[in-house]
Amino acid sequence: MKNRRPECSPEHLAYLKKIRNNKIIVHVSRVLILAAIFGLWELCAYTQLIDPFITSSPSRIVVTLVQLSADGSLYYNIGITLMETLVGFLIAVVLGYGIAIILWANETVSKVLEPYIVVLNSLPKIALGPMIIIWIGTGYSAIIFMTVIVAIIVCIMNTLAGFLAADKTKLLLMKSMGANKATTLIKLIIPSSLPALMNTLKVAVGLAWIGSVMGEYISSRAGLGNMINYGRQVLNLDLVMTSIVVLCVLAGGMYGIIALIEKKVTKQH
Repeated sequence: MKNRRPECSPEHLAYLKKIRNNKIIVHVSRVLILAAIFGLWELCAYTQLIDPFITSSPSRIVVTLVQLSADGSLYYNIGITLMETLVGFLIAVVLGYGIAIILWANETVSKVLEPYIVVLNSLPKIALGPMIIIWIGTGYSAIIFMTVIVAIIVCIMNTLAGFLAADKTKLLLMKSMGANKATTLIKLIIPSSLPALMNTLKVAVGLAWIGSVMGEYISSRAGLGNMINYGRQVLNLDLVMTSIVVLCVLAGGMYGIIALIEKKVTKQH
């Protein structure tokens, strides 16, 4: 005989309906706010309340997108920036996670390196741009390196904070049972720090985009950052705003993928 799922009470059904309605309200509100921003922007540009030469407008951005799509330059530049961002993001996350494990495993090393990590995090990374060009040269390697140094410190600090936030009672229990560092890391620290890892990924996504675009400003002949820089130089603000909008869409999409992964991981965890 098959097991039948118990029927939900009216109160529980009402609660589920409320949650579903709240989600719908949130998504609809987001769309309406975005539509209002673009609508007001277009209206102000059309009525000359703002100068469309300086601020561009949604309609001019659409025209620029069509022009860039027609000659293929849009997709080429998106591909370059996306590649640099993804590679730099992955390197920063993997290296940052590995360094965080080393710092967690050795408290003395962590205390010695802590002030250096804090100083490196506060250092304006763009100041290293000329040195990066001298050390690595121009091209993809320099831009990926810039992306890594922008994102890696935050990855280390956030991941380490997640490791240190593990339940002290469980840590004492594992020590009393004779668990070594490796066993404690695999059985307790890594599973308990998954929420911190997801938050780290979310922050690292934004920093990776900042790093790649910053690198393209300094040393690049292609990419969305290069398009923004070129548009600024020739006073083509339509090109600048179009590149910025495309960057926002790509960054939002990448963040959305991380959020979906977080939802799956959280459910399983």
